[in-house]
Amino acid sequence: MIARTITPKVLELLEKFPIVAITGPRQSGKTTLSKIVKPNYKYVNLENLSDREFAKTDPMGFLQTYQNGVIIDEIQNVPSLFSYLQAVTDERNINGEYIITGSQNFLMMEQISQSLAGRVALFTLLPMSIQEIENTAYKSTSWEDYALSGSYPRKIIQNIDASDYYENYIKTYVERDVRLLKNISDLDLFQKFIKLLAGRVGQLFNQSSLGNELDLDNKTINSWFTLLETSFLTFKLQPYHSNFNKRIIKTPKIYFHDTGLLCYLLGIHNMEDLELHFAKGNIFENLVISELNKNAINNGTKSKFYFWRDSLQNEVDVIIESGLKIDAVEIKSGKTINQNFFKGLDYFKKLRMDANLHLIYGGAENQDRTNYKISSIFSLPHFK
Repeated sequence: MIARTITPKVLELLEKFPIVAITGPRQSGKTTLSKIVKPNYKYVNLENLSDREFAKTDPMGFLQTYQNGVIIDEIQNVPSLFSYLQAVTDERNINGEYIITGSQNFLMMEQISQSLAGRVALFTLLPMSIQEIENTAYKSTSWEDYALSGSYPRKIIQNIDASDYYENYIKTYVERDVRLLKNISDLDLFQKFIKLLAGRVGQLFNQSSLGNELDLDNKTINSWFTLLETSFLTFKLQPYHSNFNKRIIKTPKIYFHDTGLLCYLLGIHNMEDLELHFAKGNIFENLVISELNKNAINNGTKSKFYFWRDSLQNEVDVIIESGLKIDAVEIKSGKTINQNFFKGLDYFKKLRMDANLHLIYGGAENQDRTNYKISSIFSLPHFK
């Protein structure tokens, strides 16, 4: 069993709220985490048709049956249950009575905001971080291995071939979640959309370009991307805005939460494919940004992540704001440090003299230089 960094915070807030909600993509380990946190709790899964029917047709009877320590899995399958949960938890007033999980963030958050606001502690569990894997028998010695294998627990622990795992993951996602959340008639076109996004990883989100290739309007492209975001497959990195008296790019960039899925969509199956692929640098960039994001979520930090680029193509891969503190991070897949790696950081430092400068690269050595902190992906700095 792989220990999850988020566990202590979940345990802490179970003592303070009647309900803890854990969202995240399918197979990220939500059920396993819930059972580790509270192994003595009753467990019910609303993917199960009989349990789902019970909760739908007799919600009060369902909550009388399942009380005083219960894990309710995939609760978004019965949206009406949320309002009944509000009533029974208000009446019983027992902290930590329920752990609820769900794979569709939009459905979960909509119901929580309507019915459970102030009664629930919210967590997001993404696929495992490199930090979590590093202390186990599944650790690797190269970033390429991590990029190719991805970080879904079942795939790692069961040593499932990437092609087998991700082919089934996408098939299940499209046939179940997409049909549930969106009335998309052409599922083959939707899968093509996902693959086109993979080819644009680390690039600006250009709806018109995608629309032209798929013969879809911008509204549909935005709607489909939102669907991928709420299912925790993709995310956007927003541009950083500050008064630098220059024209700043205002379009977000595209990334995937799991690089194993990304590599599968790009047709990258092994180290040689990755080494020769045009998107190698962008894949490493995606890996680092997703790891920074996981670490921030797992440790409950309030850092905000952006990228920065001006109209002259000066760029920094990640800008991190933590209160008044600002960190600028450049990401390079090369294993040997090159002075050109610092070009964007040096330019940004002229605009923000208070910025702390970081380089995260594909090598193994960490260095604390006078002007820069240099880190391997295996020892990422913590931003608070």
